[in-house]
Amino acid sequence: MKQSNKLTFSKGNAKLGKEIYTFSLPAGWTCPGAMQCLAKADRATGKLRDGAKQEFRCFAASAEAMYPSVRKSRWDNFELLRGKTSQEMAQMILESLPGRATMIRVHVSGDFFNDAYFKAWMKVANVRAEVTFYGYTKSIKTWAENWEMVPSNFKLTASFGGMHDELIKRYGLKYSQVVFSVEQAEKLGLAIDHDDSLAYGSSASFALLLHGTQAKGTLAAKSLSALKAQGFKGYSSKKVRGEVK
Repeated sequence: MKQSNKLTFSKGNAKLGKEIYTFSLPAGWTCPGAMQCLAKADRATGKLRDGAKQEFRCFAASAEAMYPSVRKSRWDNFELLRGKTSQEMAQMILESLPGRATMIRVHVSGDFFNDAYFKAWMKVANVRAEVTFYGYTKSIKTWAENWEMVPSNFKLTASFGGMHDELIKRYGLKYSQVVFSVEQAEKLGLAIDHDDSLAYGSSASFALLLHGTQAKGTLAAKSLSALKAQGFKGYSSKKVRGEVK
């Protein structure tokens, strides 16, 4: 069967809401700056491989391991994009954007895998100025080197825990940090974002509670069990006891 030349976008889940569209690539495989969360699901089998310096497992990689259709969709997107010029990628994205979209999260899974791809999204955001784009990234070096290209309607958040964390402080970037407990967020002075509203609607840094499937016996797994005991069932509209306001 001939592969479509159109990229796949999805509607948001319980965390994001159906009014937000999302775009994804294979977790880990397209994340050159990942470290603390690095995990990859084998394209064919879905078997997970954790990074050498992993402290918690990427929730998106776990989803790809569990759901072959999700894994295939993300790899299809990647195959359509890689090897193309920035302008070619931008044109493909523009032709694939959902017509009714007013807000798009770029990368529930994956990241800006190279300089040309980053520039492609910035070109798209400039053309579609009426749409709000936002995303988390560990490709902080690429962001810093192309700072002037980022338009006001693309809200970027540096994802703490990668290979270029030192650039977050150097450039005073807004960032998100995964925490293992509500108490940890309180000590860091960070509000917890449960629905991405701080990602697209605030200039302040924030925390994200650990979620997804964690490797048995790890500190992350024990911390996730403790969060569940407090009533945390994953990201949704429900508040967690002791949530930072």
